[in-house]
Amino acid sequence: MKKELSPSDTVIQNVCKVRKNERVLIIANPHTADIAQDLYTSASNAGARTTLIFQSEKTSFDNAEPEVIAAIATNPDVCISVSACKLGKDAGASAKPYILETGEKFTHIFDYLLEGKKTMRAVWTPGITQDMFSRTVNINYAELAERCRILGTYFKDVETVNVTAPSGTDLTVPVHGRKLLFDDGDFSKAGCGGNIPAGEVFISPLIGNGVDFGCFGKIVYDGSMTFSDGDSIIETPVCCTVEHGFVKEITGGAEAKRLLKTITEAENRAVTMEKEGLLPEGMGAVYRQNARNIGELGIGLNPAAIITGNMLEDEKAFTTCHFAIGENYDNDAPSLIHLDGVVRNPTIVLNYADGSMRTILDKGILQLG
Repeated sequence: MKKELSPSDTVIQNVCKVRKNERVLIIANPHTADIAQDLYTSASNAGARTTLIFQSEKTSFDNAEPEVIAAIATNPDVCISVSACKLGKDAGASAKPYILETGEKFTHIFDYLLEGKKTMRAVWTPGITQDMFSRTVNINYAELAERCRILGTYFKDVETVNVTAPSGTDLTVPVHGRKLLFDDGDFSKAGCGGNIPAGEVFISPLIGNGVDFGCFGKIVYDGSMTFSDGDSIIETPVCCTVEHGFVKEITGGAEAKRLLKTITEAENRAVTMEKEGLLPEGMGAVYRQNARNIGELGIGLNPAAIITGNMLEDEKAFTTCHFAIGENYDNDAPSLIHLDGVVRNPTIVLNYADGSMRTILDKGILQLG
């Protein structure tokens, strides 16, 4: 009988497909040392030239250590961020972004090499725990990839997406021209990367103009939520009224107050950072506005994931979708935050230009037939 791979061997051999003599950089915190050491051993056993470095834990608003940024800038073949919370921002690139020949800007060396230059492949695990790593990594990646592929075909030529849920969510999301992105666990080619645990598809809504275009309706988060002070299961649903792409009102209980506090902090910090020269001139207002942007609609596809109050896993759980407030994945809505929130048992309907419709989730159940 073939022995099942350990989770770290699965990441190195099956997800990243690390080859002999490739350069692998692992960045960790003391809190994630055990997982990072396992990955280091697995990568070294695969013949890679592996480096493991530590930094203190970082929040959504903290900068990564300059030594970490410098290590990423060496352009390793594979970069694995094993963080208790966040990797940390790139202070230099925030003030002076990397710019491609196309004009696309990147405010982090990690994103520039991965998504811009496409010379690196990567894994990032914000909030990973040993329990989560043990339970959610050894899944059927071929099956996951097939779900992602089918959903990718369904999203072609979609104009808008309607999301409703028993909790009260009722949101219309414009996506014309946007591409559905996959976190399918295949990070074997340069320019590819994603979370471990893997298992979602996601798309960036078109940016609203604040006047007469953008996401419109209501999101009622009733699963879990990311805040500046950590992730939590939601006890009292958080209701966000969305108009023309941006959150206008937040109501609920203690979690609603935490969300508003985080957004307000991001708004205020953006203005301060521009004044201090930490953001380019004029970008403070852009970052401030996008602190209320609807930056992502995602669908969980990992059958081993459950809602635990840790967003890294929660957003991958079956029968859920999630919306992020803040920065998006198309690099045209920069913000200091990206706050994911989970909605349970959604119904998701795709609306096409020809007037046809397709339901892809019905009360949380995938409809792939």
